[in-house]
Amino acid sequence: MARVVVLGAGVAGHTAALILRRKLGRAHDVVVVTPNRLWNWIPSNIWVGVGLRTKDDVTFELAPVYHRAGIRYEQALAAELHPEGDVGDATPYVLIERTEPDRRGVREKITYDYLINATGPKLNFGATPGLGPEGNSLSVCTVAHAEQTAAALAGAIASMKDGASLTFLVGTGHGTCTCQGAAFEYAFNLEFEIRRAGVRDRARIIFITNEAELGDFGVDGMQLRVGGYVIPGKIFAESLFAERGVEWIVGTHVRKVEPGRVEYETLDGELHELPFDFAMLLPPFRGADLKAFDGAGRDISAEVFAPSGFMKVDGDYQPKPYEEWRAEDWPKTYRSPKYANVFAAGIAFAPPHAISRPRTTKNGTPVAPAPPRTGMPSGVIGRTVALTVVELIEHGSAARIHEASLANMGAACVASAGAGFWNGTAASMTMFPVVPDYERYPGYGRDLGHTTGEIGSAGHWIKEILHHLFIYKARARPGWWLIPE
Repeated sequence: MARVVVLGAGVAGHTAALILRRKLGRAHDVVVVTPNRLWNWIPSNIWVGVGLRTKDDVTFELAPVYHRAGIRYEQALAAELHPEGDVGDATPYVLIERTEPDRRGVREKITYDYLINATGPKLNFGATPGLGPEGNSLSVCTVAHAEQTAAALAGAIASMKDGASLTFLVGTGHGTCTCQGAAFEYAFNLEFEIRRAGVRDRARIIFITNEAELGDFGVDGMQLRVGGYVIPGKIFAESLFAERGVEWIVGTHVRKVEPGRVEYETLDGELHELPFDFAMLLPPFRGADLKAFDGAGRDISAEVFAPSGFMKVDGDYQPKPYEEWRAEDWPKTYRSPKYANVFAAGIAFAPPHAISRPRTTKNGTPVAPAPPRTGMPSGVIGRTVALTVVELIEHGSAARIHEASLANMGAACVASAGAGFWNGTAASMTMFPVVPDYERYPGYGRDLGHTTGEIGSAGHWIKEILHHLFIYKARARPGWWLIPE
């Protein structure tokens, strides 16, 4: 009998756990450790944040799903990883800390034969003074944050209906943020709702981002073939901003957020202030607060994790100039080079480098969009790692090791730009590969036949369908495995 422990129940961890349970016989244990009671379809939090969805629309209880599937569920936070066990007992284990109200803080050991770290990101609001719901800005990163944001937006719209003119600021709250796509979606859903409320003329909407140009999205932008011409994604993005009357400020590092005022630095080293009445700014991510110890109790966290807190896997982490980065640097199996029975999936793995060119301001401040690993790539990696673990359990040294490099993986994204029944729109984008490969695709780094972008009402309905489809899949309803990541 083997025991597989999955840390985290987001897209990557939940996908991995369901596949493990489906593929492995019941003689083997599948255990999920997550501090969360609810599963949240995070891409739809932007709709919660403008009041179009409720908490119940985007979440469900994990316990019944795991009970029905035959997965052991531990509501707890992974605190320490002991991949060599202890002196006198070499059985690897994870030290967990309970998060249920009646057992909060209780620590226990869970042993494992294989471990999948899918802990996702820590929302690092503390990186920017005053950033976040406990500070002076709003967020849609969790469903609770999104509900708070929706209430603030409703109040702002009511004020404008009473005659006030307001400034709305949406974007990234630090120079190293990822998830510019979520900020992009929220900006246009906010604009759509304000327009639908009949007070668009009283709203100034500003998008602030650490991208060097619009359409970068942390993937160094895209080149699109349109009508026989190749155009940069920047034009695709800027045309939408101009059409909707949304201003933009690029290449920024937000230095601090004060009540009604943000201070930011631009690539030219200049400092600026911007007053606002409503600000939804996303935080940078870092890895979960998970420590690692060897069999003698020595802290080996620096050997297992990158300085960002994300887990090192089979990528090339050697520092080198941007011009020397290659597609081959990116991990393929997501296996720890130090412990062969440990894997990382989704956001939990450490990227070997950024995808977009990293920049610094003239003052030396980093402004470098971090690589996105959310959504479709997270699900694909979760599936890939799970299939590898199944192979190792069933075939040992003869196992087939599955691969899913972002440098050989395509991705599709549907970014909502307003959710109306008749007039909703979304930007539908595909790219292949996610990490540009200039050796295989000279000039553009990607296959232009599979790198596309368009905006329209069809995209909105695709987004709407995907909302229901992926929640159906996550609930492990009949035939869930037929729905691709």
